[in-house]
Amino acid sequence: MADKHLTDAEWRARLSPEQYRILREAGTEPPFSGALNTEKRGGEYYCAGCGTKLFASSSKFDSGCGWPSFTAPAEEDAISEHRDESHGMSRVEIRCSACDGHLGHVFPDGPGPTGLRYCVNSVSLDFEAEDEKD
Repeated sequence: MADKHLTDAEWRARLSPEQYRILREAGTEPPFSGALNTEKRGGEYYCAGCGTKLFASSSKFDSGCGWPSFTAPAEEDAISEHRDESHGMSRVEIRCSACDGHLGHVFPDGPGPTGLRYCVNSVSLDFEAEDEKD
């Protein structure tokens, strides 16, 4: 949990400029631009900022929105939710609970069983395919 307490300089050294913009400044990547949007292999998705496991491929689905979408986090406490009233909209922002990195937003228009769509910036995730695990 020490990741929440990194200095701005430490975050900039750890992350690429695009990762920093999204994870630390709550930016958004353009739709359909992220490498993980079309990822179909089995595996797990981790926070690109701190390595916390966030999602399993079993909860990923193609929502057609242009960002990786999931029905639920890997662990209930892996993600924190925050009210977001920016850009003239009322949304629920999702962040990594361990490092407070911005991931995206959650919407109530997903498939079962949760009915939720966790819409996540691809650049805020690292993917480990099942066949690449040790």
